[in-house]
Amino acid sequence: MAPPKVVASILTRNRREVLREALAAVLAQTRPADGLIVVDNASTDGTPAMLADEFPDVRVVQLAENQGATGGFYEAISAGLDDGADWVWLLDDDSIARPTALAALIDAAERVNASTPPRLMCSRVEWSDGNPHPMNHPVLLRWDTDELVGSVALGLLPVRAATWVSLLLSRDAIESAGLPARHFFYQADDIEYTARILLDGRGYFVPDSVVEHRTPTLHTAVADDHRFHYHARNTVLMLRGPAWRRWEKPNLVWFLVWTSLRYLKRNRLSPRSIRTVLEGLVAGIRFPLPADPQTLARSAAGSTRGRGRATPSPPRTLN
Repeated sequence: MAPPKVVASILTRNRREVLREALAAVLAQTRPADGLIVVDNASTDGTPAMLADEFPDVRVVQLAENQGATGGFYEAISAGLDDGADWVWLLDDDSIARPTALAALIDAAERVNASTPPRLMCSRVEWSDGNPHPMNHPVLLRWDTDELVGSVALGLLPVRAATWVSLLLSRDAIESAGLPARHFFYQADDIEYTARILLDGRGYFVPDSVVEHRTPTLHTAVADDHRFHYHARNTVLMLRGPAWRRWEKPNLVWFLVWTSLRYLKRNRLSPRSIRTVLEGLVAGIRFPLPADPQTLARSAAGSTRGRGRATPSPPRTLN
């Protein structure tokens, strides 16, 4: 059988210097990607010129406006499928992959039982100190004992959801589950999307595939007001949406309570932080969900590219 076609697709916005390193790391893979795409989310720091001068063979998808992580990865996934990928390897512009990262993902996918091919694979994401990055912990599938034991025997762990950083998606997964829901904009959008993909499929954490997420600090959703607003809003949207089974949703509620308490403690219960939590929760409750959860899906027949590109309005405030 012919080897699968893998297209690496990197989302960037105003990180020209670290993007160079991310691109160099992808080009240095022991198992080369069969295509390389950069989706530029309306950078203003000279990124397009740098790409044209230094990486002329890289395909660039230039977005006219900032579409957030969700809209950007929507385009990154679409571009990978347009290039005929069997697998789309998604990376952030500050994700520096070790030389064997892609080879380990592909090898792990081939080790899984061929009768139930995996829909996604994800890497071990580290910070600069070599410890797992708290922003990129996958949600492990703990309640299926047989699957857990079988995966461990293969050197893997089964997952229920994962983050954008070094995420390998199969064409079947994308065409079956659709594309990311643009209205999430950023924060928890990757958790919603991968959880939706894995409602009726399998995905695996591959510890031998290592990527450094080169963030300046070990931030998570509690790091700032804007980030936490979208975290709270989007977690409520997940509770209202189809990505998680009904019996799984109490875990989402507990996670939202736990992160809210951490955020409030970090900000010493300031009036601003209390207001941020309340505004995020209310925004999630009030947000009008699409009538069809697959409204933003890409069907096997063709692309939905170009639809619904509006940047979401600023966070609502309480009256």
